[in-house]
Amino acid sequence: MTGPLLQVTDLEVSYGPVRAVRGITFAVDRGEVVALLGPNGAGKSSTLRAISALEPHAGEVRFDGRAVGRRGASTLARAGLVHVPEGRRIFPTLSVEENLRVGTAARGRRPADMDLDDVYDLFPMLADLRARSGWALSGGEQQMLALGRALVGSPRLLLLDEPSLGLAPTIVDVVVDAIVRLRERVPVLLVEQNTAVALDVADRALVLSEGRIALEGPAAELAGQPELVDSYLGRRDARRPDA
Repeated sequence: MTGPLLQVTDLEVSYGPVRAVRGITFAVDRGEVVALLGPNGAGKSSTLRAISALEPHAGEVRFDGRAVGRRGASTLARAGLVHVPEGRRIFPTLSVEENLRVGTAARGRRPADMDLDDVYDLFPMLADLRARSGWALSGGEQQMLALGRALVGSPRLLLLDEPSLGLAPTIVDVVVDAIVRLRERVPVLLVEQNTAVALDVADRALVLSEGRIALEGPAAELAGQPELVDSYLGRRDARRPDA
C-alpha cells in the first residue's frame, strides 16, 4: 500500500456545543514517530480518541488506505491500530503476565511481531514482577505494562497518550528509550505534554492550540525554537535532566 499509514483530514470532535478539535489535517508515515503537543484542552487526546473510534467525529480518518468510517475500536485494534490511553487502564486483579496475555487478543489472526519474552527484554523490571497483580504495581510499572500489553497485540500503528505523565525521571527515561527502540518496528502517534521528551523521540511534531494546528515541522527544527514552541504551549515545560 502506498501513501501514509494514517491520513487525518479535516478532523472535528465536539462535545455538545464545545468544539475540541477544529478541522485538523495531518498524516503519519510508515516508520516515523509524530508528536502532538499542546496545553491541556488543546484537543490532543480527543484527536487520538477519534482516530481509534472512541469518540464520534466529523472529517475523515484513513488507516492503511481504508476509511475508518463506522468500524469500532476493537475492529481497528485487530487491524493493527492500537491505542494506549492516558491513565494506563490495566486490569488490576490480573497479574502482569495475565495482562500481557489479554493484550494478544488484539492481534486477531495477524502474526505476532512481539511476544511476552520480547516485552520482558524491553522492560526487564516486568520480568521480575510477572506474577504480581496490577493493583500492586507502581505508576511506572503500570505504564510499562500498558505499553507491553499494546505491543503483544502486534500494532501496525501505536497511539500513545501521555506515556510520561506522573512518572519519576528514571522511569521516563526507560519509557522513552523503549519508544526509541521500537520506532523502527512500529510507527507512533504520540501525545505528550513534556515537550523535551516528545521532541527527543519524534521525527515531526504538531503543536495544537484550541483545537487547531498552530505550528508544525521537523522535531529537530522545533527543538531549536523553544521560545516559539513555548509561546503556543502557554508555559515552559520541565526539560529532561540530560536534555
